[in-house]
Order: sequence, then structure tokens, then C-alpha cells
Amino acid sequence: MIVRSAEEQELERVNVLRKQVNDLHVEGKPNIFKANFYDGLSDYIYEIWNDDKKEIIVAINEGEIVGYAVLAHINRAETPFMYERDYLDIDEIGVDKDYRRHGVASEMISYILDYTKDKGFKRVELNMWEFNQRALAFYEKVGFKTYRRCMEIEV
Repeated sequence: MIVRSAEEQELERVNVLRKQVNDLHVEGKPNIFKANFYDGLSDYIYEIWNDDKKEIIVAINEGEIVGYAVLAHINRAETPFMYERDYLDIDEIGVDKDYRRHGVASEMISYILDYTKDKGFKRVELNMWEFNQRALAFYEKVGFKTYRRCMEIEV
């Protein structure tokens, strides 16, 4: 397995995987996520590609892209309540449904941690949806810890 920065001609395949992730989110939270992977969402990958604070990585198995992640450099200015925060955010991550539970995500996380150190960041963050318990179990297994929660009441 090879994990590396994506090339522009690979973005359409990344979109195939992004659609799988979107479908999972629509199933889990249909009142929040829009069904159908419409043109605007598909085209958004090119905005990400052109953003100098973001990086798209891919995991390749036998010549096929089987995973991807979108990484974002986040800098939050100091406020009266909080210190400045400068970190790497995993904005999106996904593995082809046919390759899940085959070590693809673990390889990507390993790459992301090395990338984080190389760029001089001290932390990696990600957001995930509570309905996705398999993802939560994986993130905890590779060392992520919950430090904040978003809660809701639907009325």
C-alpha cells in the first residue's frame, strides 16, 4: 500500500469515495446531510485542491485508489478565553467500501501523523458523527481521544 499526496487527475476517483462517505452520512443523519452527490459537492473537490491550506492524500493498493483524506491547516487566534490553536484537521477521510477493515485507514493515519510532524504541528484533530460507531472504535484504537462533544435536542 502506498499513501501519498493526490494528483489532480485522481480527483474524480477521490469523488467516488467521497460519494460513499456522503451516502453513509445521509443514512445516519438524513436531516442534516443532502442526499445525492450533486454537482456542487462533486466540484468542491477542486476548491479543496486549489486551497493552499489543504492537502488531499490517497491510499493506493495495486494501482487503485482505495482511500483518501482531506487535511486542513487550522489556525485559531488567541482569544480572552483560549490560547492560539494551530493544528492539522482531518476534514474528510474515507475508505472504499470494498477495502474497509483491510488496514487502509491505519496506513493513512500513520502517514498523516508523519505529515503532521514534518509540518511542525503538535496535534491532529477530527470531527466525527456519533452514529458512526465503527469509525469511533477505529479512531480510539489508533489513539484519538474525545476532548469535546456537540449535543443536540430535536424539537
